[in-house]
Amino acid sequence: MLSLPDPARRGDPVPAVVQAADALAEAARTLTPCAPVRALFDEGDIESAYAVQQLNVRRAVDGGRRITGRKIGLTSPAVQRQLGVDQPDFGALFADMAVPEGGQVPADRLLQPKVEAEVALVLGADLPYEVCTVAEVLRATEFALPALEIVDSRVAFWEISLVDTVADNASSGLYVLGGTPVPLTRLDVRALTMTMTCNGEPVSGGTGADCLGSPLNAATWLASELATRGDPLRAGDVVLTGALGPMVPAAPGDVFEARIPELGSVRVGFATEGNNP
Repeated sequence: MLSLPDPARRGDPVPAVVQAADALAEAARTLTPCAPVRALFDEGDIESAYAVQQLNVRRAVDGGRRITGRKIGLTSPAVQRQLGVDQPDFGALFADMAVPEGGQVPADRLLQPKVEAEVALVLGADLPYEVCTVAEVLRATEFALPALEIVDSRVAFWEISLVDTVADNASSGLYVLGGTPVPLTRLDVRALTMTMTCNGEPVSGGTGADCLGSPLNAATWLASELATRGDPLRAGDVVLTGALGPMVPAAPGDVFEARIPELGSVRVGFATEGNNP
């Protein structure tokens, strides 16, 4: 379980943290977006935003949900420009967020979903190092997979700042993993090319270099950040390393597919109203 950053780790969360966490949780429960929560904090108060995130993560785990890994957000310059932010963030992945490859997302599952294509790493060893290296990430990674992350925001109209998205579990929604694991041996993840289609039409593209210079750089940043916070990445964790290209809004009936030639493809559909699985 991720440790709560100050001020929440010294005792009960402060009222603003609880208020923000409650608003985001209620938005998720009712499928009704809320106002931005950044007004409750000083501008740029990222640690309080992580306290909000971790309060809701703790509530989720206490309610029986299981953490399966972490996601890195805001790694692509294109996505940073879309959202008006300038640094990455992270959130928790839960088992009930995983959608089978080729499956469908129920029409009533998310509020305002968008899709982005990524490289997922599955770890075979712990990464407990506060100053982690790319070599250590390489040694710890058992295999890579193509992935689709279906991001979502509990904040109305995606009117978010960095504080809002951090508090909202890095705007997490669901994720889909491809089915063929590929070892990283002799694989240059910087040079990977990605094309994502929606209903057969190209809608997004990019390369491994578009993700903080390399998905391995993103994973190294995450490993160091989590170890510093007292909850390092562990063997078996799934790490979504961040978008390789711009995210694209999804609508009922859409089918998205991402192809990364060296890793394969991954596909997901969005059910129409009255056509949920």
